[in-house]
Amino acid sequence: MSEFRSASTPGVLLEIAVGLARDAAATARRLRAEAIFDVETKSTATDVVTAADKAVERQVIEALRELRPGDGVLGEEYGDAAGEGSVRWILDPIDGTVNYLYGLPQYAVSLAAEAGGEIVAGIVINAATGDEWTATRGGGAYRGDRRLKVTGPAELSQALVGTGFGYDARRRAHQGRVLAGLITRVRDIRRFGAAALDLCAVAEGTLDAYYEKGLNPWDHAAGGLIAREAGAVVAGLQGARPGLDMVVAAPPAIFNDLHDLLVGLDAAGGA
Repeated sequence: MSEFRSASTPGVLLEIAVGLARDAAATARRLRAEAIFDVETKSTATDVVTAADKAVERQVIEALRELRPGDGVLGEEYGDAAGEGSVRWILDPIDGTVNYLYGLPQYAVSLAAEAGGEIVAGIVINAATGDEWTATRGGGAYRGDRRLKVTGPAELSQALVGTGFGYDARRRAHQGRVLAGLITRVRDIRRFGAAALDLCAVAEGTLDAYYEKGLNPWDHAAGGLIAREAGAVVAGLQGARPGLDMVVAAPPAIFNDLHDLLVGLDAAGGA
């Protein structure tokens, strides 16, 4: 316990994250089984948040305050609480809330540790299935005990590409136009509804690439590290860091072609 309070190595931070995320995933499953939703909306009428999102986030924050009282926490539902030290935890309590609401088995707890401004450890758990993906900076990415390495075609035309859409109707209209320009240039498109899981899919090769505009840090912090440690390039457009304007993840062999196509389609533009 004292090591958890004081040490900030990637391995220790990952050990903490794994324990907290597993407990959080169990809570999310239990609350869904009890049909406790209490649905509200956030940015638009289609941007939902459930009582379970809030309960899971409170649970993780309270556990972190006990284990690591000096650390900061950035969570989707309760915002950014600064800490005294150099470690900040970035949490999405239920990534894929609409899937959660409808009972689609594609929703996740995502928890990452940031130290010195860099993500150094992260875990994504598909709370519906119990599948886990983890990574530490410089230590590789794993699904369970299996080390991951990105695979994929040598040409973008053979790539299965994942994406997602915003909640604002104007943004969706622009994203639809981007998609129309992209779909004839790739093998096919998939939209699963949970960014963290999409990034893990790139890491293990069940998607060849992924892009999306409008992701917040909690959407891609852990999943982005996992994809990167598996060998993917994870970036924004035109030299930018991955963020609100764009997150692109792809194997090096097709990253540049996908990047250039997205730039040409003005994928980072629109509302």
